[in-house]
Amino acid sequence: MALGKQHEIHTRRYGRNVGVGLLLAGFIAIIFGLTVVKVTRGDHEPPRGEVQE
Repeated sequence: MALGKQHEIHTRRYGRNVGVGLLLAGFIAIIFGLTVVKVTRGDHEPPRGEVQE
C-alpha cells in the first residue's frame, strides 16, 4: 500500500536504472564468456620458453 503517488522523476530514474542494469549484466556476460573460452582453449597458460644458458 503506497502512502502517496510516485513522482514522475522516480519513474524516469527507474527506467534508467533498469537500462544501466541490463548493460552491466550484458558486459559481465561477455567478460565471463571470453574467460570461459580462454580457459577451455588453454590460452591462460604462460608460454613455455627454452632454457637459455
